[in-house]
Amino acid sequence: MYRGLVGNGTRVVAASAVLALGTIIAAAPMAAAQMLAPQAKPIPHAHIYPDVQAAHTDIQAALVKARKEHKRVLLDFGGDWCGDCQVLNFYMHQSPNKELLEKYYVLVDVNIGHIDQNIDLGDKYGVVLKKGVPALSVLKPDGSVVYGQKNGEFENMRQMQSSDLTTFLEAWKPH
Repeated sequence: MYRGLVGNGTRVVAASAVLALGTIIAAAPMAAAQMLAPQAKPIPHAHIYPDVQAAHTDIQAALVKARKEHKRVLLDFGGDWCGDCQVLNFYMHQSPNKELLEKYYVLVDVNIGHIDQNIDLGDKYGVVLKKGVPALSVLKPDGSVVYGQKNGEFENMRQMQSSDLTTFLEAWKPH
């Protein structure tokens, strides 16, 4: 009788060991994939927008530069507090957006405070700021508006891709 119990106990221990080993083997590829997979890095918070008082002179300087270089001016309305503005800035520094900006545009970051500053510039350049930021406006070197976002097209930039900005930059670059 004692011998039968030892035999059954050994079988139970052996079966448990096989099950545990099977679980480890089954989980190993998933654990390895998690270790090897690149982890999404958070977008670093950047200081993008200059003092609210700089906007008027920055735009005038950009228009002069755009005339000399035969480029368009891209106005980026937003604030450092804005998460979607941070994402847009991050995308602007990725290829091919970085190259498109350097080749075809003079970028001006327009600080709108907490949507209570430089509202006049949004109105002047065809952007409806109360629809959300970031908001972009594209100008010819003479200051005339080629395109202004009126419906908060980029206000949900966190849910968009870098390629959405690429499409925008390609669509409005000078021909």
